[in-house]
Amino acid sequence: DGGESILATLKKNKIKASFFLTGNFYRNPKNKALIRSLKAAGNFLGVHSDRHLLYCDWNNRDSLLVTHSQFATDLDHAYEELAKFGGDKTTAPYFLPPYEWYNDSISAWTKEMGLQLLNFSPGARNNADYTYPAMGEKYVNSEAIFTSIRKVAGTSPDGLNGYLLLLHLGTDPRRMDKFYYRLPQLIKGLEQDGYHWVLLDKLLADAN
Repeated sequence: DGGESILATLKKNKIKASFFLTGNFYRNPKNKALIRSLKAAGNFLGVHSDRHLLYCDWNNRDSLLVTHSQFATDLDHAYEELAKFGGDKTTAPYFLPPYEWYNDSISAWTKEMGLQLLNFSPGARNNADYTYPAMGEKYVNSEAIFTSIRKVAGTSPDGLNGYLLLLHLGTDPRRMDKFYYRLPQLIKGLEQDGYHWVLLDKLLADAN
């Protein structure tokens, strides 16, 4: 639901971002126009699995819920969908696992496929923008997320330098408080603090 709003904000501020989409999202005809617009604007397109599988148990991360074959087949199918928009494992070698939840087996299997697994940087609660009030204590409103990001930027020893800031393209309809509407304010504030935005591939290339 946030695609058009996010794209408009990025264009207005002359910023490019990295989008990790599931195979299901790529193959949905309703999303094709948005995906093409994201690519045409110079954004990075990657994969977030094909069908958003849960790889390991929430309470026991060592307990796998998928086989090696299931993992590889699902990921290959995601890249097949990305290929329809001109991407492949060479142009998009970074993989964001579904639920951002994985273990060392998933990391090793990702590497075997010639890919680099990555995750968001912890601490700023930005990934909680998917939550909604019915989730109770897990719900984090947009003001709290905004404040948390600014706090990390201002108090952490390295601030947000090299930070992978993960936000969700869409959220549950029950979340009326959409964080993507705060993006213009967040961008302006961080740029005033001296930060600038880079695509993921450039960020990681510079780090190496």
